[in-house]
Amino acid sequence: MHALLLFLTLAAQDRPQVVVSNDKAEAAFDLGGGSFVSFKLKNGLNPLRWLGPGDETKPNRPMAHFLCLDRWGQPSDPELANGMPYHGEATRVDWKVTKPGTMTASLPMAGLDVSRTIKIDPQGALVTVAETVTNRNKLGKLYNMVQHPTIGPPFLDEETVVDANARRGFAQSSPLPNPEEPSFYWPQALKDDQPINMRHLRNDPMPNVVSYVVDESLGWATASSAKHGLLIGYLWKTSDYPWFNAWRHVDGQGKPLARGLEFGTTGLHQPFSILVRKGQIFGRPIYTYLDAGETVTRSYATFLLTIPANWRGVDRIVVAGGKVTVSERGTQRKLEVAAAPQW
Repeated sequence: MHALLLFLTLAAQDRPQVVVSNDKAEAAFDLGGGSFVSFKLKNGLNPLRWLGPGDETKPNRPMAHFLCLDRWGQPSDPELANGMPYHGEATRVDWKVTKPGTMTASLPMAGLDVSRTIKIDPQGALVTVAETVTNRNKLGKLYNMVQHPTIGPPFLDEETVVDANARRGFAQSSPLPNPEEPSFYWPQALKDDQPINMRHLRNDPMPNVVSYVVDESLGWATASSAKHGLLIGYLWKTSDYPWFNAWRHVDGQGKPLARGLEFGTTGLHQPFSILVRKGQIFGRPIYTYLDAGETVTRSYATFLLTIPANWRGVDRIVVAGGKVTVSERGTQRKLEVAAAPQW
């Protein structure tokens, strides 16, 4: 059995997309901003759902799982006045298909080129994505690169469980210059000095962005909906992405609207002037550097699993023997994906 690669335009939205599929799953990437907009088992539910208010009619826009490049968060006021968008330009430009399974884009203000290679494993519901960034400026450049997977309803509700192998963390709402104090450990965060559990999102999203370091060489995050019998998971090398950033958002009635399972090169949601002054948090870098003409590649993988109705959440993930093994929290039960990242 071989993976099948398709290129098509979705007639309902008239948006060109790249779709990779096998007989178990399919994944779709939008060319108007490059977002990873759908990942589902055949005839199944897509957990990746997000479209920012005000972006509904824009041809290039961030959706579902999008790439933040060359920054995570807001530009400085002068950069904003010069046209630099929130989270950088990657979602605001056209992406092009250069060969089967490869998408490219150029960021005019940042002076960066990005090439994305997509592979779906022929044996299971697992997709590996490698993204190569090249600095085409004549001078070196500070930058950040953050993956922004976003889950939404109907997959996301009050009972959806988020797990990760994150460790020490801090709330983005804590004041500068030392936002890391007070700190805490996953799955805990603090609101008004009281502990809250970040595994769930109910009627109060505060603190709405919490950032954690990952101590293991392989980072992972999952979201499980026992109601829908579905788990989505992400895997990445912490040498590529040392930070896990958890974003939570509710609608006007307090119902879960979005959760970001974000991982990247930074854990501080600020302009570069502040990042440079701060330098590191918990001994981890909060920005990175690419010299003139230099190229770097970072990768991640995502997978889907069918889960039982009494699934409690994830305790541990191991990648070995050509498969991904997911251990349930509080039991001896394990589930397997018959595939492994291709990095």
